Amino acid sequence: MLKNKVVLVTGGTGSFGKKFIYKALELGVKKIIIFSRDELKQYEMKQEIQDERLRFFIGDVRDVQRLERAFDGVDIVIHAAAMKHVDACEYNPFEAIKTNIQGAQNIVEAAINQGVEKIIALSTDKACSPVNLYGATKLASDKLFVAANSYVGDKKTRFAVVRYGNVVGSRGSVAPFFKKMRETGVIPITDERMTRFWITLDQGVQFVVDSLERMYGGEIFVPKIPSMNIMDLAKAIAPDCKYEIIGIRPGEKLHEAMILEDDARHTVEFDTYYVIQPEFPWWSNSFAEGGKKLPDGFSYTSDKNKDWLDKNELLKVLGYLE
Repeated sequence: MLKNKVVLVTGGTGSFGKKFIYKALELGVKKIIIFSRDELKQYEMKQEIQDERLRFFIGDVRDVQRLERAFDGVDIVIHAAAMKHVDACEYNPFEAIKTNIQGAQNIVEAAINQGVEKIIALSTDKACSPVNLYGATKLASDKLFVAANSYVGDKKTRFAVVRYGNVVGSRGSVAPFFKKMRETGVIPITDERMTRFWITLDQGVQFVVDSLERMYGGEIFVPKIPSMNIMDLAKAIAPDCKYEIIGIRPGEKLHEAMILEDDARHTVEFDTYYVIQPEFPWWSNSFAEGGKKLPDGFSYTSDKNKDWLDKNELLKVLGYLE
């Protein structure tokens, strides 16, 4: 899918963006464009990855004219730019809406106008039955990208979404935070019962690449990934530290969900992933051929997951951070 293609990554200097760019170069892209706001991070990436196929665009997803300029001649867009920190979104709601919702609309309009072939937007488990503004903005973003397939008319442009859980080692995630706090001898725990879905950056990047191959337009792809308990994680990272219970922060859930009952009615299951199908008149079940219909009452949540990481498995995964 990526070989000899021109690919653009919004938020390309972020944790996911950098890992995806390495993968895309390995898979033989013709050109890859990093679209982001931070000139320092672009400068640092330029020093780190010296490849003639890289291009750098300073720009903001809030600026549709800049997006249209950047999308000229682009085949594939990976939309990874977002305000993603729950606390920051709670206390800067207007900014979160401008980036995560209006930015999504701008991506849709620029992609259609420039005839981009495929667009995959990164989502989050927090978009499923959201209780915080970050999740709410990403749910709205997901809806925009799914509905965008009805806006394209006779053009070839197609949109899909990838939804997954906490990424090991991404900026601001809990594992690097615990590693840092280990030096103090005290690990703050929000709630001992808390569970989360768990995926590595490599797995997330590969899932996006696979979803590009599979998509027809309108799907939300959800990988089957393990859950972990916050106390198991803390004991794996800092077994000799004290644990201080500080309570759940504003906008935080005890457990996360990726598919709930209402979505499950139009979701199909494959060996390693689920596809939440769009409810379009033109959508055909043949697009999800080989998938299995889910039983009534099905939900996919971090506390009722069948796949769990124990302490030893967490230590193995955490080796990824060393």
